[in-house]
Amino acid sequence: MPEQKIPPYGAWKSPITSSLIVAESISLMEVRLDGNDIYWLEIRPKEKGRYVVVRRSADGTTTDINKVLNARTRVHEYGGGSWLVAGGTVYFSNFDDGRLYRQDAGTQDPVALTPVPPDPEHNWRYADGLLDRRRNLWIGVREDHTDKSRKYPDNTIVSVPLGGTAPDAGRALTSGHDFFSSPRLSPDGRSLAYLAWDHPNMPWVGTTLYVVALSDDGAPAGAPMVIAGGASESLFQPEWSPDGAALFFVSDRTGWWNLYRYDLATRDTRQLAARNAEFGQPQWNFGMSTYAFAGRDRLVATYVENGLGSLALIDIASGKLTRLDVPFSAFASVRADGGDLVVFIGGAVDRPPSVVQLDLATNKHQVLKRSTDVADKDEIKRYLAPVQAIDFPTENGKRAFALYYPPTNPDYTAPPGEKPPLVVHCHGGPTAAATSTLDLGIHYWTSRGIAYVDVNYGGSTGYGREYRDRLHLTWSILDLDDCINAAKYLAEKKNVDPSRCVITGGSSGGYTTLAALTFRDYFAGGASYYGVSDPTALAKETHKFESRYLDWLIGPYPAEEARYKERSPVDHAERVKRPVVFFQGDQDKIVPPDQTEKMVDALRRNRIPVGYLLFSGEQHGFRQADNKQRALDAELFFYSFEIFGTRLSF
Repeated sequence: MPEQKIPPYGAWKSPITSSLIVAESISLMEVRLDGNDIYWLEIRPKEKGRYVVVRRSADGTTTDINKVLNARTRVHEYGGGSWLVAGGTVYFSNFDDGRLYRQDAGTQDPVALTPVPPDPEHNWRYADGLLDRRRNLWIGVREDHTDKSRKYPDNTIVSVPLGGTAPDAGRALTSGHDFFSSPRLSPDGRSLAYLAWDHPNMPWVGTTLYVVALSDDGAPAGAPMVIAGGASESLFQPEWSPDGAALFFVSDRTGWWNLYRYDLATRDTRQLAARNAEFGQPQWNFGMSTYAFAGRDRLVATYVENGLGSLALIDIASGKLTRLDVPFSAFASVRADGGDLVVFIGGAVDRPPSVVQLDLATNKHQVLKRSTDVADKDEIKRYLAPVQAIDFPTENGKRAFALYYPPTNPDYTAPPGEKPPLVVHCHGGPTAAATSTLDLGIHYWTSRGIAYVDVNYGGSTGYGREYRDRLHLTWSILDLDDCINAAKYLAEKKNVDPSRCVITGGSSGGYTTLAALTFRDYFAGGASYYGVSDPTALAKETHKFESRYLDWLIGPYPAEEARYKERSPVDHAERVKRPVVFFQGDQDKIVPPDQTEKMVDALRRNRIPVGYLLFSGEQHGFRQADNKQRALDAELFFYSFEIFGTRLSF
């Protein structure tokens, strides 16, 4: 008998294929309650990334609400908060034309509430809406792109009549700030609370909470009153108490996003459940919710502590927090009916993101919809890698954090003396965080014998403001340190082969990837997904929401132009000596294709192995099934043939 050969790490055959991941997966967002019905939003790769509002009736049946249109908004480019429901009627923004629509229960054809725009790009965009039943109005954020002479759109909060005659694009209720979010109408309809902030701040740096009185016709009655916040205090999710006597909000004034109650009569502010934990999240998207009223006297809230999420009940009078025993470590879109019913998006390392219903009276939960059912199959479960939360030393005597996944495949034995290659993933944002939910895309790598580490470098959310502020003016320095030190830590522990470490990331994570390959000599190669290669171009050309973000990350432009050049991969492309593959959407407004193509051309001139895939119809982040599948496989092939030196088996 011939001697049996043991395939090297990286060449193991796996049932977790790109087609399996994409074909049987969707994204779940934004749950809502409406009477006895539960609604949520699905992003469907097989429908070219269409956003669909789904209703689950009390009898368990599900129905798609928008049959053809795409319930997605591009306010701030990242969107969110594109729809709401009340009394069985759904109101949503349509992606293609930006218009607001009303979909009445039992009807097939939606009714347009706002006018036809001058053209698809120079339109009005709507998000983060609420319903003013008393005045028959939709109230929410509008981003006005119709004035072609303006470099940036005008943002405000507007009211739109619900009648369906589409007379105008809405009446402005606020002004004087660059950005607005989170409009909240008081229970009696007489006051409107909202958040606002101005350049150069991002909402996780500094926001202000206002309240303005409304007249009988819904117009502002007087000047708005400041409740909390400012240029150096980040606020999140204001909510009126059920009786309208107080405003609740999340603030990071102590260094942690904690809950507060503001009494409108006494103007006193009281902290609830003080904790070194994060009850808020960075507002990249609209429509986010981390807490809800489960009655007049208690809140149900999620918080992140040491990078992992929990769900708890908070007694409003005493501030006492009681953690709920549920099998999830990540939570989003927490909603409640004012009693014992709670719904949320929940996930864990062994559970994909799912719509979950929880009965607080019994602490029993029911999963209503999973983003994928693949992981429940016995033939897949045994290929899932365990996860280990690690912290490791980094520069300046600090520590950073990551989630580590070892190679896992029961069909193979590791070759004697060989250590596996490592994929270092740097998330986007850069204020986001590594997910603690089941992500089959990670196990695509580990089941093939490739280790994977998801790095929460300094600047990530979930570890308090001090950790978030570490990235101030240090982008492409501190994040590189933390990603490299994560790989070095695993190599020192003999977990991985230091000569076969690659780095990958999307958006700002793509910039970290390119900067690491340009300015450091540790990684053997990498992959950039719609990553920034020219921060100067980003400062000059990107959309309004992020147009001053680089002031905080690098420094104000053009005053610090020299620093931008110092940190620009495309200006120092001759330093790149390792293979790189690029993935880009042709309709990306945040990182336009020409940025990526400048870097690709520079590397080709320098005869560096380079791959470039440009996907038609994709924006910032891929949503179409075929494109997601092709990108994942292409990244693996590129590493295998250019870096790992392995022959793939499928």
